[in-house]
Amino acid sequence: MSDSNTTHFNNPSTFILLGIPGLEAAHIWISIPFCTMYIIAVLGNVTILFIVKMEQSLHGPMYYFLCMLAVSDLVMSTSTLPKMLNIFWFNTREISFNACLTQMYVLLCFSAMESGILVAMAFDRYVAICHPLRHSSILTNSVVAKIGLAVLLRSGIFALPYPFLAMRWPYCRTNVIPHTYCGHIAVVKLACADIRISSYYGLFDLFSEIGMDVVFIAVSYTLILRAILRLPTKDARLKTFGTCISHLCAILAFYMPGFFSSLTHRFGHNVPLHFLVLIANVELLVPPLLHPIIYGVKTKQIRGRLLRLFTPKGT
Repeated sequence: MSDSNTTHFNNPSTFILLGIPGLEAAHIWISIPFCTMYIIAVLGNVTILFIVKMEQSLHGPMYYFLCMLAVSDLVMSTSTLPKMLNIFWFNTREISFNACLTQMYVLLCFSAMESGILVAMAFDRYVAICHPLRHSSILTNSVVAKIGLAVLLRSGIFALPYPFLAMRWPYCRTNVIPHTYCGHIAVVKLACADIRISSYYGLFDLFSEIGMDVVFIAVSYTLILRAILRLPTKDARLKTFGTCISHLCAILAFYMPGFFSSLTHRFGHNVPLHFLVLIANVELLVPPLLHPIIYGVKTKQIRGRLLRLFTPKGT
C-alpha cells in the first residue's frame, strides 16, 4: 500500500490547533461566553490583588494565599484563552513546537500549584480554628513565603518531565491537534511511539500531587470539624464554620470540574469529541472565574472594601 499520504517528521516546527472539532461553524458564538468568562476572571482576580495590597487589615496569611491563588488563576487562564480566541476569531491555528510544549508545562505547573495553594489555605484554616492563640506565631510572613515557594518548586519540578518526554517522541502522520490548547495527552497521542512512559508518569503525578493534596485537605477538615463540634454553643459552631465556607467553595470550584472532566475522558467512550474539548476548556475557566466571586461574596473584609471602592464618598 502506498505511503504517499503520510507525512513523516520528527519534532515538527509547528502544530495545528483545530479548536473544537465538529463545531468550527459555531466558533464565533462559542467565543462569546468564553471571552466573557475570561474578562470577568481577569477583572475579578486583579481586583482581589488590588484590594489585598491596598487594605492593611488584609495583610495576613489567608489573604496572602488568596493572592497566590489569584496569580495562579491569571496565569492559567491567560496561557490558553488568548490563543483560543485567536483560533475562534482569526482562524490562527498554528502554534510552534516549543510554544506548544511551553503551554503544556505552564498549564500542568500552575494547575498543580493551585492544588498546593488550596492545601496551604486548608492548613491556615486548621491553625486558625484549632490553635487560634498560636496562629500568628505559626504562620508568620516568613513561613507563608516559604510555603508559597515550596508549592511553586514542587509544581515546577513535577511538571518538567511532561515536555521533556513529549520532546523525545517522534511525530508522524499529522501535526494536527484536535483541541484548543496543547494538553499533554492531546499532544503525545500524535507520537509514533510507545507513549506508556508519559501515561504512567501522568498517573504517578496525579496521585502524588493532586491525590496527596486531597488527602491533606480531608485530614485538615476532619480535625477542623472535630474542633468545631467541641464548641459549646450552636452559634459559635456556625460562626466558626462560616470562616471555612469560602475555602470549601474554592475547593469545589477547582476539583469538581477536573473530576468530572477526568471521568468523562476515561469512561465516556461514546461521548463526542467536541463535548470533551468543551468540558476541558470549561475546566480551565471555571476556577479563575469563581474564585474571586466566592471570596468577594463570602469574605466580609473583601466585600466591605469592594463596597467602599465602588460607593461614592458622601453617600
